Amino acid sequence: MTTNAELIREGATVLADAGVGSPEPDSATLLAFVLGAERSDILPFTEVQPEVARKFNELITRRATREPLQHITGVAHFRYLTLHVGPGVFVPRPETELLGDAAISYLKNRGATQNIVVELCAGSGALALAIATEVPGTEVHAVELSPEAHVWLTRNIAAHADQLKSAGSSVTAYLGDAGDTAILKFLNGRVDAVVTNPPYIPQDMIPRDPEARDHDPSLALFGGHDGLDVARRVARVASALLKPGGFVGMEHADVQGESVPAMFAEEEAAWIELVDNKDYNQLPRFTTGIRAKGGVQ
Repeated sequence: MTTNAELIREGATVLADAGVGSPEPDSATLLAFVLGAERSDILPFTEVQPEVARKFNELITRRATREPLQHITGVAHFRYLTLHVGPGVFVPRPETELLGDAAISYLKNRGATQNIVVELCAGSGALALAIATEVPGTEVHAVELSPEAHVWLTRNIAAHADQLKSAGSSVTAYLGDAGDTAILKFLNGRVDAVVTNPPYIPQDMIPRDPEARDHDPSLALFGGHDGLDVARRVARVASALLKPGGFVGMEHADVQGESVPAMFAEEEAAWIELVDNKDYNQLPRFTTGIRAKGGVQ
């Protein structure tokens, strides 16, 4: 009879042969999913029941085709959150947690008891919900263009209702174009922070990973000829929304560490303290800045 540890090793071998970058953690996660347990609760030398092995092998086969792990389990983990995800919504990446951390640190350092925050191109609502649950007293407005992704966004807001209530925070979802200045016009000049992970891949660049190329919605990936079509419009919306001294944070591709700060800098009166920040692999990943007086309205 096969044990849990042996089954995980067998699954990891299959995934490694398929080119999956994290074969053993993915294999262990899939076994935990089948068992309805946490990975840390799996006892390595426990014998595996035949039905468990059958279901596990089915999931390993799916993952070996490079179907995202999160689509198989139905959840993605982001900071302290467990988010519902699936076809039609961009799966949040660990790198985006650093953008969330920068915004959360800014808001906490303000020391205000109430904050207004906007997430543009919200997708699953990862940034919106992380900020709202970690910074008490925060009113978040999240805008998403895709009807399919908006369903996941509203589902995640509902799923975290208890955490939001405990924090005294709220998240409101809007279905619409994040580059449209009219959607949140009522907040112009009142917002403390704007965060965004817009589509930023140049139109002719094919994503390296099959998980992104074949499963993430193209609407969440591609940003025109140079990848910055949506980013430019979103930056103008952020400029109008933020109060003087407000924070902006925008994720970008690792090849845009100079072009995104330059894009913000083109609005000379709008932004100060523009800084580009690196991700866990020390690659350029997101730009932050502070809203100056004046600028685009």
